[in-house]
Amino acid sequence: MSEPKSPTPTPAGDTYKGWVFKWTNYIKGYQRRWFVLSNGLLSYYRTQAEMGHTCRGTINLATAVISVDDACNFVISNGGAQTYHLKASSEVERQRWITALELAKAKAARMQAESDDSGDDFPPSSLPGGGGQGGGSQNSEVQSTLRTLGSKVEDLSTCNDLISKHGSALQRSLSELDSLRLTGEAGDKIRQVTERATLFRITSNAMINACRDFLALAQSHSKRWQKALQAEREQRVRLEEALEQLAKQHNHLERAFRGAAQAHAIVDNKGGAGPGKGEASDEDDENEFFDAMEDAPEFITVPADPQFHKRSSSNASGLNTDLCADDQSLNEEPLAMNQESPSQELVPLKKRRARIPDKPNYSLNLWSIMKNCIGKDLSKIPMPVNFNEPISMLQRLSEDLEYHELLDKAAKCHSSLEQMCYVAAFCVSAYSTTVYRTGKPFNPLLGETYELDRRRESGYRSLCEQVSHHPPAAAHHAISDRGWTLRQEITVASKFRGKYLSIMPLGTIHAIFEKSNNHYTWKKVTTTVHNIIVGKLWIDQSGEIDIVNHTTGDRCHLKFAPYSYFSRDVARKVTGVVMDKDGKAHYVLSGTWDEKMEFSRVMQSSRGGENGTEGKQKTVYQTLKARELWKRNPLPDGAESMYYFTALALTLNEPEDGVAPTDSRRRPDQRLMEDGRWDEANGEKQRLEEKQRSARREREREAASQRASSQSEEGAPHDSYKALWFESCEDQFTGEQVHIYKGGYWETKELGNWEGCPDIF
Repeated sequence: MSEPKSPTPTPAGDTYKGWVFKWTNYIKGYQRRWFVLSNGLLSYYRTQAEMGHTCRGTINLATAVISVDDACNFVISNGGAQTYHLKASSEVERQRWITALELAKAKAARMQAESDDSGDDFPPSSLPGGGGQGGGSQNSEVQSTLRTLGSKVEDLSTCNDLISKHGSALQRSLSELDSLRLTGEAGDKIRQVTERATLFRITSNAMINACRDFLALAQSHSKRWQKALQAEREQRVRLEEALEQLAKQHNHLERAFRGAAQAHAIVDNKGGAGPGKGEASDEDDENEFFDAMEDAPEFITVPADPQFHKRSSSNASGLNTDLCADDQSLNEEPLAMNQESPSQELVPLKKRRARIPDKPNYSLNLWSIMKNCIGKDLSKIPMPVNFNEPISMLQRLSEDLEYHELLDKAAKCHSSLEQMCYVAAFCVSAYSTTVYRTGKPFNPLLGETYELDRRRESGYRSLCEQVSHHPPAAAHHAISDRGWTLRQEITVASKFRGKYLSIMPLGTIHAIFEKSNNHYTWKKVTTTVHNIIVGKLWIDQSGEIDIVNHTTGDRCHLKFAPYSYFSRDVARKVTGVVMDKDGKAHYVLSGTWDEKMEFSRVMQSSRGGENGTEGKQKTVYQTLKARELWKRNPLPDGAESMYYFTALALTLNEPEDGVAPTDSRRRPDQRLMEDGRWDEANGEKQRLEEKQRSARREREREAASQRASSQSEEGAPHDSYKALWFESCEDQFTGEQVHIYKGGYWETKELGNWEGCPDIF
């Protein structure tokens, strides 16, 4: 695939960033990298998403040499230790970078000269990950503080001279008055004023002397502090270099251990090479190190020969092979679908909003709150709205329908195996909205509901209800006019581990298709929020999902690879295999949960020997060319200031007429937070939670009185709450006790009669 055209680099204050091609080695040549120029440092990353956690290299421009090779090429070197051979997409773009680099170099050199003049002999260290940038900014901050202190003391000295001058004049005037030999009360007052003026002058001089001593002491100790800081930086560099060497040695040992087995698996398949990993490697092998515990792939895919069915059935390698006999043609067609179209074009009832108020910049000491929460269930900890995003968990659950069109396409599929591909893509797409969403949704109140009626726009409508508070559980039911139903009951368990937060969704998701009567079930993977205390928050999804078609026995196994700094695989990778009830593979799925998913039709599967780690067998799949199954929609303009909401998320909390009084749109603390009134939202949140606790105590008292009055009901529950729109029953497919939609909500909405709804707000 060809690389998209590099966008023009854009300055942002003192920062300049953009795509530039960087020379890696003679095998891969120039590779496209994201470069960021800031504070005299030029850093680069594989992708823009890596800026939050993984810097691939940094060079200090203060001592660097910038040279131009030809119309598009230029070189940056700091004397031999680091040299970047770069190539811009055009001469104009190269000139923009050269201009920005020269200006940044001049500024960095000027800042270093100023530091040298004031006694700082320590240039900022060019540490990976931005360590040098932090050191340089700290040195300049110290010098700026000292200069400010010096100017303030000079101001105080000037004030001292003025005070001394005017104080002396005042004393002379008072002495002259005293010489008039005034008697009585007037003379006592003059002597009292004279004494106070003398004390004031002495105190002023003492204050000036103390400030001057402080400045001298700060200046004498500043060099000692900076030397100690520089020693710590150098020790950190040595430790990082030692760790890198150990990781390289460990990687070479592991590769030597399993290299022969991997080579054997690839050589046995003469049809082609192993799967491409995209832009997985940055430099040559000597400049890389990988996680030694990285899991080996469970299978290998190689390109299939389009004329494979015409060959002899004999196999030179002697491996047992299975040909997909149910595939009538081997051409690279998209999944077969009915070409039915709606009888009329659906039009929206109203124009949905595309913006919400920008997120305020309120600071909060996270550690002061979280240090007492380690090891506890996060749902039982009162949290301020500063950690939230202005939607509830019910709305977040409804956001799974962001890519409902995948289920629309699945409902039109002729084959259950093809349908499984779209169901798997829908399963993965639900996580694409989480990549930048580090805010916590509001915990719904017991009895809170949320409706999402998109019947006119998209053919579906959905209803969520909070059916339990401890443990928190939400039931969800969505039905579409295009032939599918989605239902789920999700209980979220979360644990704070000090450095990260683990969120484990418990419950099963069901997708039922009316035309084929196919019934699919699957569960969600674990979500991890990293850098809770220190650093920039980022989210990862990891685990495995088994999607089962209970009607036909088809299965799809999806694997979400956890992020690893040392892995050569693309970040947020997802792989999967679609198999029939006999275990025969028909499709291979691959992609990332934050960008896109692709599918490839399997033409032949071969079972090899014990080539994997721990003696596991690997399967080699020969597939047709991969085709796109799903791709993430771009975020709206300005999403970074609107909690990184998608186009659908921006409309979830939009006020609507006719919704139930328990609807999340009517929740006051959530509405106040969306409007930017966070202090009021925190107060309202505490009021609602106390109201919920009072209602629960009242239910428990009623249940206790019922048990006391009836001897036959000793086993009555302590809390007699029952959901309004969902009823509890045993799921016939999973055996779990779940809540199923019992109907009546949409009919009640048409009548406008909400008398049965509880007062929770």
